[in-house]
Amino acid sequence: MQKSLKCLIALALVPTFIFAQAPIGGFMQGKGKGNIVLSYNTESYSDVFLVPTKVNGVPVFNKVKVNSTSLFGTVGITNNLDVQVNLPYIKATGEATPGVLTNLGYQNERKGLQDVSVTLKYNPYTAKVGKGKISIIGALGLQAPMSSYAANEGLQSIIAIGNRATSINTTALLQYKNDNGFFANTSGTYSLRNGDVPDALIGEIKLGYAGKAIYADAFIAGQSSSSGTDILKEGFNGVFPATRVNYSKLGVNVYKPIAKGFGVSAGFSTVLGGRNIGAASGGYGAVIYSF
Repeated sequence: MQKSLKCLIALALVPTFIFAQAPIGGFMQGKGKGNIVLSYNTESYSDVFLVPTKVNGVPVFNKVKVNSTSLFGTVGITNNLDVQVNLPYIKATGEATPGVLTNLGYQNERKGLQDVSVTLKYNPYTAKVGKGKISIIGALGLQAPMSSYAANEGLQSIIAIGNRATSINTTALLQYKNDNGFFANTSGTYSLRNGDVPDALIGEIKLGYAGKAIYADAFIAGQSSSSGTDILKEGFNGVFPATRVNYSKLGVNVYKPIAKGFGVSAGFSTVLGGRNIGAASGGYGAVIYSF
């Protein structure tokens, strides 16, 4: 793969606030090579997938909009080992009426640095298969809060910028890439989380093309929590980080090199269904420098 296209590893990692893609992509950087990515993401929702049905209107806040700016970097320590770091700044805004805010003592905005993530990614096996190659990649990541943002404020936490959990994420990915640039991969991640936040299994299937002049992919991803309560149902005590969050989502990513070492990317994703999660849709844009 051309050096300019290796930044697509970064595209798979530009995080959204409410839901994330798999924490690693299917391409390695190579020793001494890497990317720096500055991205801006925006998404919104006015409906929520609760139990047992989808609800029109977000409780208290009516509609929620989330904007995030992320700084992501990755570098190849060896040809088979990468390290990557990501840090997002989140701003979540609701549309609760002034009367509701006064009566409940709530605010329509929460913002701040969210969680830093550091991931080691290792490619132990690559083999030629027909007119392409198959790769097995594994990763181990740590994610931890970077600020003192609140996550346990009752219904105010509908617009919390995160769940304030520290998590250890282990990922396995299998990819086949044809010599003509088409590829397919599938991955699974187990996220072990502390406190009241349930552990979760995250999966993704991706189909794409990584060519000399352009990259594009389409993916379907999902999460299934191991336990947790349901919002406003029996057992729910107002602690939103303890809820069972499941989802399925569909999305696309595109990248185009524009000058030596620089490229731009954009993408869109939407939640198809879920549990205790907003029916969010949104997109992102990013500037990427490859070295």
